[in-house]
Amino acid sequence: QTDRVLVVPTPVFHDIWHLQGFSQDAQRYRDGLLRDEHLSFRSRHEVEEDPSFKQLIPYVIFRYTDPQNGDMVFQYTRGTGQGEGRLHRKRSIGIGGHISSEDADNRTGTAAYESGLQRELSEEVAIETEFDASCVGLINDDGTEVGRVHLGIVHIYDVKQPAISPRETDIAEAGFEPIDALLANQKQFETWSQICLEALFG
Repeated sequence: QTDRVLVVPTPVFHDIWHLQGFSQDAQRYRDGLLRDEHLSFRSRHEVEEDPSFKQLIPYVIFRYTDPQNGDMVFQYTRGTGQGEGRLHRKRSIGIGGHISSEDADNRTGTAAYESGLQRELSEEVAIETEFDASCVGLINDDGTEVGRVHLGIVHIYDVKQPAISPRETDIAEAGFEPIDALLANQKQFETWSQICLEALFG
């Protein structure tokens, strides 16, 4: 049983608008990309090295507005047990991962995406607070090997309390930090986090 992941053909993405970096026009992309006729599940092993497909990755950022310190964002360091070896030991502000064929369970593409997003979150973190969720944009980075085969759909969860904790040992040194501190240390972060920090908080 090979791991099969949700992908969209790269030309479909380029037809909507070829983006490098961050776009806040999330709705335009989601309406265009998350259509059943474009989406398929393919062997992760094959698509990891095939830039003709983009693997769709939900990327969730937790934000807490602290009465004293202002806006704070959940961050962590990736351990070496997580799937994508090229990101090990980098800092990140995004929680999420691949949408698997098991998330589909006879659902359509959009429903499979939402189901996979919820599964990824429940596997990686415990959310013990109320929150407001919004989809805020898309990340594409063709400048790195990892980026060439992935497409990030960025969500912000505004949490009422900073009650987010890791469920996996590979989410290390985790916690909320003031945005200024994260921006000051941007170079320690994986590329997608750097792009989000700049676009959303810079």
